[in-house]
Amino acid sequence: MNSVLTALRVFEELATAQPVGLSELARRLEIPKATVQRNLKTLSHAGWIKPTADGGRWEITSLAFRLGSAVATKDNLRKAALPELAALQSMTGETVHLAVPDGDELVLVERLDSSHQLRAFLPLGTRLPLHAAATGKAYLATLDDERIADYLASAPAKVTENTITDPDWLWSEVRATRRRGYAITIEGLHDGISAVAVAVRGRDGLTCACFSISGPSARMTADRLIEYAGAALAAQAAIECSLG
Repeated sequence: MNSVLTALRVFEELATAQPVGLSELARRLEIPKATVQRNLKTLSHAGWIKPTADGGRWEITSLAFRLGSAVATKDNLRKAALPELAALQSMTGETVHLAVPDGDELVLVERLDSSHQLRAFLPLGTRLPLHAAATGKAYLATLDDERIADYLASAPAKVTENTITDPDWLWSEVRATRRRGYAITIEGLHDGISAVAVAVRGRDGLTCACFSISGPSARMTADRLIEYAGAALAAQAAIECSLG
């Protein structure tokens, strides 16, 4: 543990003083040069820092900036999305889920629960398949056709008896989602649960999240899904406006 803490101290000091050399870092940290050098090599090997062009000093890499930007983006997303999602939950009385992309899946990061005893429920951290979850379908429709084709070529598996896995049918779902602006799943992820979802784009135009309104199919009738889709699209516009 001490070695990890030392490496963190070296990185933090370097980030503050960069570009900075070995001797100066050792002086600032008041630890032996050999220890600093060992940690610099470790941080460099991990991709966090790199030597300057002249080779005499060190600076942090773009990796640190990218990760810091990702954290800031997620924080901004929550700040922008949660008030709108809370209003959606209050208006519909159903569970609202917020998920973010992670490779060929989404990860559930927020859930605003329904007050109904019979309700949709997914644990935070649940990984959502793109072809089965409403949020997944919303995200899938925002990808370019080549990436969608690659995903469908991986032969996505059934999650329930109602999960759509036929490529032609899924392409039809993609086109419908793109045309109307929202995705629907009817018991494709969980038996007895239906949902409507939309994608949220960040300032860069890329999809940074998707959110859904989910509930028991008995309550989530066709008319109700269309009604909630309109509310979801209004929330989507407000969130994207807040994100800039």
